[in-house]
Amino acid sequence: MDISNKHIIITGAGSGLGAATALYFAKRGATVSLFDINQKGLNDTETIITSQGFKASAYVCDVTNTQSIIDAITTCEKENGAIFGLVNCAGVAPGARIVGREGPMDMDLFKKTIAINLFGSFDVMRLVAEKMMQNTPDENTDERGVIINTASVAAFEGQIGQAAYSASKGAIAALTLPAAREFATFGIRVMTIAPGLMETPMLSGMPDDVYESLIATTLFPHRLGKPDEYAQLAHSIFDNPLLNGETIRLDGAIRLSPK
Repeated sequence: MDISNKHIIITGAGSGLGAATALYFAKRGATVSLFDINQKGLNDTETIITSQGFKASAYVCDVTNTQSIIDAITTCEKENGAIFGLVNCAGVAPGARIVGREGPMDMDLFKKTIAINLFGSFDVMRLVAEKMMQNTPDENTDERGVIINTASVAAFEGQIGQAAYSASKGAIAALTLPAAREFATFGIRVMTIAPGLMETPMLSGMPDDVYESLIATTLFPHRLGKPDEYAQLAHSIFDNPLLNGETIRLDGAIRLSPK
């Protein structure tokens, strides 16, 4: 699908992968609707995009609240037209052992992680997919929409302290094929990107020794991934109509160690 002149929703657009994807897509002619719970982050992303002459609109949206999602979708559709794309980047990555020094993991932390990473992605996907089903198919590809969810390499090689995060991202990966099969009838593709170690706010603030140890685990290129590289892959997925029902690792061949 050619994204030029297409309306695309990007969640988690207030920072990191979402912000990078929004700018990357806007530069290529898309009209991007920015969803995030972080008002300041949203405003910053919107300003960066619009100041360069591209199309972007910010909508405060809590992906753990269905009504908040409905309100944001309804408003952005009214203002920007039919929705042809969704890139789900909203997520959190807390670290906690199942049983740590202070006892068992706080269930509220586990539930919050699942609520944002899994339930949030699913909720936005189902509500946007319903809208996409009403679209006139693209004249070149017969597509009505493209949906990209974000997993993680932790879905496959979760480390100690990543139980909640890995569970949420593993579920996202498992969701990909059944969603693609269901939506195929309507000409809607579903893909998932599983990033490795990326230069995002999730990894910011780490001590230098921890940061260097992360880089030491990478193979080639010997560095952390860049948000623009996620955005580039997301664009390639939109551009290639044969990509459907699969999870693509974006990790420079990294394999996480147990610790």
